[in-house]
Amino acid sequence: MATEAKKLQPIIIKRVKKGGHSAHGGAWKIAYADFVTAMMAFFLMMWLLGSTTEGDKKGLADFFQSPLRVAMQGGSGGGTSGSVIMGGGTDMTQSTGQSKRSDANDTKTRKALKDKTKSESAKQEAKKLAELSAKISAIISNSPKLADFSSQIRLSITPDGLQIQIVDDQRRPMFDSGSAAVKPYMHDILHEIGVALTGIDNKISMDGHTDTKPFGSAAYGYSNWELSADRANASRRELVTAGMPDTQIARVMGLASSVLLDTDNPRSPANRRISITVMTREAEERLLGPRRSDTVDTHSAN
Repeated sequence: MATEAKKLQPIIIKRVKKGGHSAHGGAWKIAYADFVTAMMAFFLMMWLLGSTTEGDKKGLADFFQSPLRVAMQGGSGGGTSGSVIMGGGTDMTQSTGQSKRSDANDTKTRKALKDKTKSESAKQEAKKLAELSAKISAIISNSPKLADFSSQIRLSITPDGLQIQIVDDQRRPMFDSGSAAVKPYMHDILHEIGVALTGIDNKISMDGHTDTKPFGSAAYGYSNWELSADRANASRRELVTAGMPDTQIARVMGLASSVLLDTDNPRSPANRRISITVMTREAEERLLGPRRSDTVDTHSAN
């Protein structure tokens, strides 16, 4: 029986199939990407450290030690500059680090610098005008033709510049009554002044004045207004004839008797005069606006 049961037992044959390796998945790609990212961050950090100044490094260290103090007080490493310029932003006096300054402080600093520059220019210009005044006084004193008329030539420094006034005299009028024709001695005075003013950079303003004695019809005819303007223009032509460029003249006006020199005596001969003003740069800008060269320089500096 046992022999028969053994014969009936099934025979199991196991066959092993040999094939390729199983897939590993994509985990290695994630690891490689993390490695490349880490290396990129490392080299970026090394580049930043190499291009950062010592002042900025110290500022960063101070920030992490006491961030609130640096944020409130500013200074080196305060992180307030949006510029890559050394020193941080528009403060070119800083060689390292950054400087925290508000717009109000920037405006105040620029205004102070502009005022300082303007003050220095005004001092230099005042010195130049004083030298010009001395030069004209010397010309008048040393000229035989002008020495007798020195009392009629008045020099003064005004807020608008050097003012040269040639006043009338009862015995020596500059013009005939009611006329704009220049007298011979007035021609000599204007010629010498024109030579002295040749070559200076300042603009010239010329005003004609009369006394209060009515002339003609103020409403419809030739009046003191037209007469004073014609005399100022006649004087301008004499200066140009002496060699002063006509482009140097900024303004020619006839003021009639609106600005009296001798207010106590409205009909005094001294009120009949020609005023030549060598204007300061400030007075010139008030009258004509900034010069083109100044505008170009300002834009270049910005």
